[in-house]
Amino acid sequence: MTTLNILSGGAAQGLVRGLADAFKARTGFGIDGEFGAVGVMADKLRAGTPADLVVLTQALLARLAEEKLVIPSSIADVGRVETALAVRDRDPKVAAKTEAELREVLRGASAIYVPDMKASTAGQHVAKVLDQLGIAYKVAARLKIFPNGATAMRELAASTATRPIGCTQATEIIATDGIALSGSLPPGCELVTMYTAGVAARTAHPNEAAALIAVLTDADHKELRRRVGFA
Repeated sequence: MTTLNILSGGAAQGLVRGLADAFKARTGFGIDGEFGAVGVMADKLRAGTPADLVVLTQALLARLAEEKLVIPSSIADVGRVETALAVRDRDPKVAAKTEAELREVLRGASAIYVPDMKASTAGQHVAKVLDQLGIAYKVAARLKIFPNGATAMRELAASTATRPIGCTQATEIIATDGIALSGSLPPGCELVTMYTAGVAARTAHPNEAAALIAVLTDADHKELRRRVGFA
């Protein structure tokens, strides 16, 4: 079976998996590739990793288009994803409607599971919020940092800590067994990120890559996008 290679932020992994059968039925192509921190995926494209399609943050994809690594005319918005809180599905959900409540939730957690705080969208935001709340130093020893949100959430699901919590993209939380979406970040701490797809300039399959973008963004799959965490 011929496959389409994708480099994507972890936020889109659940959506791509959910549409793989529909895409194969439409084109005969399977989907292969990598999902992870957006900065890492962008650097892989820059380093020459074979890719037909990329799904990254809107701002990052725009830079790749300027670098002539993505075809500008192919770019289309997939949807917005919020950064949110997660708990093990056997634990009580936590809510933080104000910055003060979020500060107490994070200070009270015995472990905090997050993605790469330099290369991932959600991880960078968590680092910013911890500084904003004035608790970065106080919770540093309890941070459990993983290469991407999907890995962080799998590790949260398996955690034996007393009161663990996670923070990453809502799509990665929803896609992980054993994890529950606990709530949004409060005003002043929130982050909603637009994810965008584009055909890689060095694609071997430009028509099929464009077809996958159509499948990811078309109105027929609006409900699926909503279910996996896109707005």
